[in-house]
Amino acid sequence: MGTTFNPTHPPRTSLNTGVLQYLRIKVYNLNMNKVKTSKQMERHLKGMANHYRIEILLLIARSEGIILEDIVARTKANPKTIGEHTRRLHQAGLINKDYRGHFVEHSLSPYGRTFVKFLKSFQEK
Repeated sequence: MGTTFNPTHPPRTSLNTGVLQYLRIKVYNLNMNKVKTSKQMERHLKGMANHYRIEILLLIARSEGIILEDIVARTKANPKTIGEHTRRLHQAGLINKDYRGHFVEHSLSPYGRTFVKFLKSFQEK
């Protein structure tokens, strides 16, 4: 028996499917009722699939406009490592980069905000 997608009442399933369903609902609502494909959702999920990237997303959420040097200082990680992870987050569409002369300010994209909400709710459970 097939089921149809209802963004207001997602079915209860395994954790991975539940995560994808939750994000699909949020992206569905954000994108003016356009549903993301599984391939598009995979790009966003892979974009945050690293502890440094999760930490960077949460840090940017707390400090919009933060520059790379401040991210490096707060994470106490190698600048090249953090630079690579911010590049991947940007490539995945989760953060925006705003070039201001010598510095690059980082902010969350709309999808990045959705993921941060999910991460915070997941962190509390």
